[in-house]
Amino acid sequence: MVPVKLVMTKKVLKVKPGTKVKKVAEMMESKGVGSVLIADEEGYAGIITDADIVRRVVAEGLDPETTPVEKVMTTPLLAIEADRSVVDANDIMDQERIRHLGVIEHGKIIGVISVRDLLRHVYGGWGFV
Repeated sequence: MVPVKLVMTKKVLKVKPGTKVKKVAEMMESKGVGSVLIADEEGYAGIITDADIVRRVVAEGLDPETTPVEKVMTTPLLAIEADRSVVDANDIMDQERIRHLGVIEHGKIIGVISVRDLLRHVYGGWGFV
């Protein structure tokens, strides 16, 4: 069994509610990630992904320069424990029809695992991902 924590992305990007979608998209592009977590005083409020931006901003005709992340984020943030297997992560993402999960260790978010991370784990040595 390969644990999620060995495959996850450790660089967790986060922004506060009120941050505009355009800024988040620029962060994703510059850091090479597909998701950013939304954190408020009480913890993580949700996640915004590249797919959220396409489906809930671009396809809906919203202005990314004025649209706040909380209007289009996915909430609640679904997460998996760091010691669970990558198979469990895949099953959760498949059941929930999502592509990113927060990764929790000792009650805190320590990373994000995505479908791309899973593919990189399986096919990374072959140069596909």
